[in-house]
Amino acid sequence: MPATRTPSSARERIHLWWDLFIIVLVIANLALLLFDSLFLIPPLNTAFEAVTPGLHAAYEQNIHANFLSIDLAFVAVFLLDVLAGWAVAIAERRYHRWFFYPFVHWYDVLGCIPLSGFRLLRVLRVVSLLFRLQRLELIDVRQWYVYRVAAKYLDILLEELTDRISLRMLDNVQQQLRDSDDLSSSVIERVVEPRKQALIQEISQRLETMAGDVYTQNRDDTLRYVRGLVSRTLAESPELQRVSRLPMGTQLTKGLESSLSDLACHLVDEALVGLRSKEFSALVGHLAESGFDAWSRTDPRTEQITEQVLIDMLELLKERIAVKSWHQKYQ
Repeated sequence: MPATRTPSSARERIHLWWDLFIIVLVIANLALLLFDSLFLIPPLNTAFEAVTPGLHAAYEQNIHANFLSIDLAFVAVFLLDVLAGWAVAIAERRYHRWFFYPFVHWYDVLGCIPLSGFRLLRVLRVVSLLFRLQRLELIDVRQWYVYRVAAKYLDILLEELTDRISLRMLDNVQQQLRDSDDLSSSVIERVVEPRKQALIQEISQRLETMAGDVYTQNRDDTLRYVRGLVSRTLAESPELQRVSRLPMGTQLTKGLESSLSDLACHLVDEALVGLRSKEFSALVGHLAESGFDAWSRTDPRTEQITEQVLIDMLELLKERIAVKSWHQKYQ
């Protein structure tokens, strides 16, 4: 849990106390607006008068009768706050132009209008002040019970909404796939074909690099394997076994084995080193192009398989999205 910090300068302390004062003032003003609105409802007015007739009379004579003047007093303080904030923003060069402040804090400006429709915007002033105090690390609203409850149900609401929208979109995509008769052809024609040469070149380069790198890293093991293979093949040959029984036959077979092993290793080495030659590059490019053409060739069966694979993939996504993760999160 991040610890809240205390203001480190006189200016920050002044801002803090002023913001707290404005928050208290806005809450008091909103409470007064709510109470006066309820006061205008006849059944509630009658009940209030029956329970506390003295307080009812005092409120009606001193507050309700002068409600507009009292609200204008609140508005005067709010307007002073807006002008002071605008002046501070200009002094601190907070925005790119001096006249940006009222547009950024439009809810504060409109909340100063003493009309019922605009008075509700004063709630946003409390929210903005709390956000500012949170940003300055003077408070931590994430630890407040009200915030945790609101965040929980907002999280649930957003997850439900996004899940419904996502499922609806995937349903529409699946329906489009079912109604389409030339999906694979369209994909090949509009997506793959324009990038054919680039894909072939990429495949060829990867094949060449893979073959060359693998041989370079395993050259000694490869040549050792070739020598062992030649030795085993010659050892199993009946003709060489008969030759080895002749006088000087053992030396002859050993020399023959050494010569053939050297020849085989030389051929393998030359062949694999030649993987970086222009001829091999052309061969790989030709093979890649032939394979690409064979892969991009479509028929009705290919269309059906591609369509079903995509539909099944989307169905799997729908199953994952339909899982209500908030159940596990808030259990």
